[in-house]
Amino acid sequence: QVQLVESGGRLVQAGASLRLSCAASARTFSDYVMGWFRQAPGKEREFVAAVTRTDLSTYYADSVKGRFTISRDNAQSTVYLQMNSLKPEDTAVYYCAADPVFGPLVRGTPIYWGQGTHVTVSS
Repeated sequence: QVQLVESGGRLVQAGASLRLSCAASARTFSDYVMGWFRQAPGKEREFVAAVTRTDLSTYYADSVKGRFTISRDNAQSTVYLQMNSLKPEDTAVYYCAADPVFGPLVRGTPIYWGQGTHVTVSS
């Protein structure tokens, strides 16, 4: 069982930066591919970014590429999402996700989800 707890979401103005954190309770954090998803009001949850277990390869949705950076600290069992140049369309609940396998995570069906943290970007 893995518990994921996100933090860092808040109200910011367009153009600002924000860093989200996700602390995991996994026995061996490095066993899990980690990712971030988001769900805007009235929309389906969508993939944002993922980072692999140990080689730390990263993958991004086209909508955030070049603005967001995912990283992980395996010693601290934490994954981060650095968000720069925020836009109003980035407003959403951001969810942390974990899965031992890359495919299910990026397809949106990871085993574990966090409870979400709210990000609101005002224009």
